[in-house]
Amino acid sequence: MRQHTLSQSYVFEGKGLHTGQIARMTVSPAPADTGIRFRRIDVGEDAWISARADAVTSTARSTRLSGPCGDVNTVEHILSALTGMGIDNAVIDIDNIEVPILDGSARYYVEAFGGDPLVEQDAERKYLALSEPVEVHDEKSGSWVRIEPADKPSYEITVDFSSRVLGVQTASWEPGQDYAHQIGICRTFVFFHEIEYLFANNLIKGGDVDNAIVIVEHPVSDEQLDRMSASMGLPKLQVVGGGYLNNLKLHFDNECGRHKLLDLIGDMRLAGWLNARITAFKPGHTINNLAARAVLAQLGGAKI
Repeated sequence: MRQHTLSQSYVFEGKGLHTGQIARMTVSPAPADTGIRFRRIDVGEDAWISARADAVTSTARSTRLSGPCGDVNTVEHILSALTGMGIDNAVIDIDNIEVPILDGSARYYVEAFGGDPLVEQDAERKYLALSEPVEVHDEKSGSWVRIEPADKPSYEITVDFSSRVLGVQTASWEPGQDYAHQIGICRTFVFFHEIEYLFANNLIKGGDVDNAIVIVEHPVSDEQLDRMSASMGLPKLQVVGGGYLNNLKLHFDNECGRHKLLDLIGDMRLAGWLNARITAFKPGHTINNLAARAVLAQLGGAKI
């Protein structure tokens, strides 16, 4: 498998989910063996941030990378899109601290990257091979991620929030399958009771009902719905489909599970291209990063 990069630069602009700040991000071609590199151009031309698991400094509701010159938040969706579309090398210039949330998925990335042919490069893709399985557990949440040596990459997850609305959801993907339409378009999600708290405490300044599926797990009053509608300047919201706000229509019955898979693919890219079978139960950014760090530790800090 040869390495690939983009044929041109692509610009994305929008607000960050957590900061609410507007950022302009340009994803550009890069030479072979560059990997994925972020640059905070608002800080300086040399404000580089490595896309590695050991550069992650926060996993609270998103993945944050840090370098000597600053941070870049919520990197998981763009990393997932680059991986799913088979892109080895890219430079990502951004003029603020957080990657735009856009519609809460990787849709706009895959539509852009898939609209033009990729450029094949004169170097082979560097797949990393484990000598033995890696497994990490979170005893408190019951989450785990297992990474086993394999002939080719694959991902399979099970999501269980003990939710009457979501139930238990599964999703899987491997290179060669249609990432763009099966995984990339799947949006992030939040529970109604969480979003009320987060808005009240100014924690998702860029969140709105255009970039997240909202799950209504517990009964809500008309007053609560009216308050949510008014805070977003929207007509009256309603609960439909067994427990979802009517702000969005689901792409798949298991769209939430597929989005957790999207996140896992992005977070695991921080360990490089792995010839491994990756399975996970209740994955999240924290345990994803622990798994990616464990991979790098076994590989002795391999170049990715």
